[in-house]
Amino acid sequence: MILNKIIKLFFDIITFLREICDVAGDILKRLMRRKLTAVSLILVCFYIILAVSGEAYRFYCRKTNTIAVYEQTDMDRSYQAPSLSGGSGWLGTDYAGRDVLWRAMAAAGTAVKIGIFASIISAVIGVTLGLLGGYFGGWIDDLVVWVYSTFASMPTLLFILAFALLVTRGFLFPPLKAAFETAAAGLNTDPGMMAIYLAVGITGWVGLCRVVRGETLRLREMPYVQAAKTLGFNNLRILLKHILPNVFHLVIIYFTMRFAYAIMTEVIVSYLGLGVESAPSWGRMIADGQERLWRGIWWEVATATVFMFFLVLPLNLLGDALRDLLDPKLQG
Repeated sequence: MILNKIIKLFFDIITFLREICDVAGDILKRLMRRKLTAVSLILVCFYIILAVSGEAYRFYCRKTNTIAVYEQTDMDRSYQAPSLSGGSGWLGTDYAGRDVLWRAMAAAGTAVKIGIFASIISAVIGVTLGLLGGYFGGWIDDLVVWVYSTFASMPTLLFILAFALLVTRGFLFPPLKAAFETAAAGLNTDPGMMAIYLAVGITGWVGLCRVVRGETLRLREMPYVQAAKTLGFNNLRILLKHILPNVFHLVIIYFTMRFAYAIMTEVIVSYLGLGVESAPSWGRMIADGQERLWRGIWWEVATATVFMFFLVLPLNLLGDALRDLLDPKLQG
C-alpha cells in the first residue's frame, strides 16, 4: 500500500515536471518574439554561462592549488589605466595590480550564484507555507499568517547585515560556526557568501507567500479540486497536481524579481564589508575604487557598476515581460 502511494507520488512529480517543461518552452517562444525581452534573456543567459564557467575555473584552481587569474597581484602594475593594447588590462588594474576586467567577470559569478540560491530558498519557503496555509486553513493558516506577519515587520536589510556580521566576524556559537564553515566548503563558497544566501532567502519569501496563499484559498474551492477530494486523492497529490501548477506562474515572476533584488543586496552588504570575503564582488570593487575617485582612478567603480547594470536591468525587464505573459489579470 505504501509502495503504491510512493509510486503514484513519483509519477505525479514526473508529470508535474513535464508540464513545467512544456510551459517553459511555450514561455520561451513568446518571450523571443519581443526584441527587447529577447535581448534581456540573451544577456541573462550570458551572465549565467559566465557564472558557470567561473565556478568551474574556481573549483579547478582550488583542486590544483593555483592562483586564479583574477587574484594574481603585481604591485608594479597597480592603478594602471585602461588600455586597448591590453598591456595593463583592457579595463585597467586595481590597487594590487589585479586585472579589473577579470575581477568583474568573476564577480558576475558571485552575483548569479547568490541570486539563484537566495531566490530558490525564498521560493521554497514562500510556496510551501502559502500552499499549506491556503489549502488547509484553520490553525495552520493562522500560524502561517502569524509567521509571515512577524517577518514582514522586521527591517529586512538590518537583519541581513546583522546576520552577515555574526557570520563574518566570528560571533557564532563554535559548533554552529564549524557546521556553517563545513556547509560553505561543500558549496565551494565562503561563510560570508553563504550568510547572504540564507539571510536574503529567509527574509524574502513573505510577498510570495501572501500571493500563493490567497490564490490557493480560491483554487481549493474550484470544482476540479473538490472532485479530486471526492475521488479520494490525498492532500499531497492534490497540492502537487492541481494547485501548484496553477500558481507556478507566480513563482516564475517572483523568482526573476527576487533574483535582481538578491544581487543588489549582495552588492550593498559587500560594499559595507560584511558580505563576500574570498571571492570577487562588485560591492567590494566599488568600495575599494571609491576611495580613489578623487585621484581620477574611475575604472574600477565604473566597471563594477556597468556589469551590475547590464544584469539587473535585463532581470527587471524579464520580470515585467513574464508578468504580462503569465498573470491572468493582465490578459486581454
